[in-house]
Amino acid sequence: MSTEERLGDVRVGVRTRSLSESRLQYVRQLGATDIFVDHADTEEEPDAFNDRDGSDTIAVGPDQIPSVSELTAARERVEDAGLSLTGVHSLPYSMYGDIMFDRDGADEAIDQISTLIRNLGEADIPILGYQWNPRSVVPMRTSPVEIRGEAEGTAFDLDELDDPHELAPGLDREYTEEEFWDNYRYFLESVLPVAEEAGVDLALHPVDPPVLESLAGIPRLFRSVENFERGMELVPSDNHGLKLCLGCFSQMGEDITDVIQRFGKRDQIVFVHFRDVVGTVPEFHETFVDSGNFDPAEAVRALNDIGFEGAVLPDHVPEMVGDDDWRHRARGFTVGYLRGVIDTVRSERIGQRAETE
Repeated sequence: MSTEERLGDVRVGVRTRSLSESRLQYVRQLGATDIFVDHADTEEEPDAFNDRDGSDTIAVGPDQIPSVSELTAARERVEDAGLSLTGVHSLPYSMYGDIMFDRDGADEAIDQISTLIRNLGEADIPILGYQWNPRSVVPMRTSPVEIRGEAEGTAFDLDELDDPHELAPGLDREYTEEEFWDNYRYFLESVLPVAEEAGVDLALHPVDPPVLESLAGIPRLFRSVENFERGMELVPSDNHGLKLCLGCFSQMGEDITDVIQRFGKRDQIVFVHFRDVVGTVPEFHETFVDSGNFDPAEAVRALNDIGFEGAVLPDHVPEMVGDDDWRHRARGFTVGYLRGVIDTVRSERIGQRAETE
């Protein structure tokens, strides 16, 4: 495949709960192409099945699995706006928590996740993102910080936690890492055959923040490159890969181009969260995509070099003056910036190719 063809397959997408006509029109105007729908979690957000403008979303949670017809209607709505409904962005914790902790209800949860995967396949929605991280149980961020132009970025400082080893609410004991690996293996052995049959790719996100081996009594499995490699090798499958959050690997202090090459050469990158931070664990804060630890152009060059064919998504964008709850201004800035970087690298590589011909 030529350089030009490869770069043409690096697309900019967005995550959005709302599938309203105005939201989809705005995304199309930005020049993004791929939609990853942020479900409304029926257990954690029981009143959030409609966005602020009253538009429909996709409700996902225990005993609330969207049907094939519901998913197909959502896909067609997105396609009518000139976009692609590429995936469900992430499973809610309420659907996988019982599996993670090996509680009563784990088998029922497997059944429901399997049904969701089958329905996605039948509806021609090819990706389901997930993480192995109870975000609603342990703190994800501490106090926010002021960044460029008085915008606000989220932050994490381990020293702000009263006691990182105090058990999280609802836990009666500390869990071991090997217990979590065993439970994770059970999850993969149960759902990956379903994903393979359905033609759906599962995409694993790192724990965020990737700090400590255990936090609040809960192991932080996917806190390192090495643990991601173990996770990918645990139950090998062509339908399993990474929701490659560049911000999380930047928080780890990793070289981003090395991470992209490491997993890209194995074709294990499903889609990319393109964001960055200043600092590394145990203390960092999020910032604009052009102001963080790594060089965005070098990251796009690395994606091109490994022949990545998929979407890069803005994530955890700062809050700018006049932003709505979805942070439409900051998200719009990030989409435009990423499109500019991708086009610049494309032109650069086409020029290099022309010089050699």
